Amino acid sequence: MKKMSEKQLIANRENARRGGVKTVEGKAVTRHNALKHGLLSREVLLASENEFDLAALRQGLQLELAPGSPFEQILADCVIANTWRLRRVLRIEREIMESRPYGMPEPTEGTLGANFAQSHAYLKLQRYEANIERSLYRALHELQRLQAVRRGETVIAPIVVDMDVSGGKDGFVS
Repeated sequence: MKKMSEKQLIANRENARRGGVKTVEGKAVTRHNALKHGLLSREVLLASENEFDLAALRQGLQLELAPGSPFEQILADCVIANTWRLRRVLRIEREIMESRPYGMPEPTEGTLGANFAQSHAYLKLQRYEANIERSLYRALHELQRLQAVRRGETVIAPIVVDMDVSGGKDGFVS
């Protein structure tokens, strides 16, 4: 690979400064782009969130889940992290409901649901919420299964059914 010249590097930096949204209207629209950041972040606690709230959630769930082995602790941590992320989704959902794009009139009771349901950000948020819920319940069910095995209970293998909603012949993936 050829090394970039100093002249090309300067030109690239100048071009980068020219990009981006400049208008108030454009900035009002793009401010919702940040929704994707943080929902599935590897870090559980974001800079804008309260670490004491997370610690309280962790303490309560830790007592309730009562992990008895290192692997159960890993699963309990997954449950805690996904519960926290689910709360974040609900907070963002509320913020979407309470905000409105630049120049849009105050929603009335009759239009609020329609505006919200048609929002691109809301559709994206629904996908994140579904992914987080699946991860939460998968970890919780596996934790419960391992705890039952540890207690000496007979546990059947987990059953997973994958659905294909693409319009195929029978709707199931073999």
